[in-house]
Amino acid sequence: MNAREEVLRRVRRATADVTEDRPEVDVPVEWVYGRPLDTVDVLADFVEKVEDYKATVDRCAESGIGTTIVQALQRLGATSVVVPGGLPGEWTAAIGASGIQVYRDEPPLSHAQLNTIDAVVTTSAVAMADSGTIALDHSAGQGRRALSLLPDRHICVVRADQVVSDVPEGMTRLAPALRERRPVTWLSGGSATSDIELSRVEGVHGPRHLSVVLVEG
Repeated sequence: MNAREEVLRRVRRATADVTEDRPEVDVPVEWVYGRPLDTVDVLADFVEKVEDYKATVDRCAESGIGTTIVQALQRLGATSVVVPGGLPGEWTAAIGASGIQVYRDEPPLSHAQLNTIDAVVTTSAVAMADSGTIALDHSAGQGRRALSLLPDRHICVVRADQVVSDVPEGMTRLAPALRERRPVTWLSGGSATSDIELSRVEGVHGPRHLSVVLVEG
């Protein structure tokens, strides 16, 4: 008896008492895709995972978003920032009042221009606590993909009600954008990779620095 015959013999012996030929009926799985995990504190889990990626999280109230964005930009040493269409005007005004140079992507800036701008500020579509991942569907306030990939620093505003437990739940939120075939950009900390010798290199395929403004209340 060869190995293949032995494997098949064991399979037949193990399934000898199975009378149902439909596996979904024979072994039902009590799980629904997109159902939230039983996470005790979703926001705390999200913050912990994001900080594990060496990103920074600043928590604030609605009234403090503009100030918190400015503080994050200053902490990262940014002197210029690009803002996408649809970003709330009061946030842009707060950035401009701080002395940071504001660029608008209307008309679209070239890749060479974006590469010289220190930072970008965007909103987000959904954030997933279990993996610490943020997704942008590039709707209003999030801009086109180049904005979130070329500047070296990314300030991303996430609202508490956008934070879900895990990726399947997040995919449910993203379903409308995916059906419309819009691009989705996934962020798990700043861009980083390593070579075969495990030498870490940052900023290869996106911003080196990610700072999250988590809006509560």
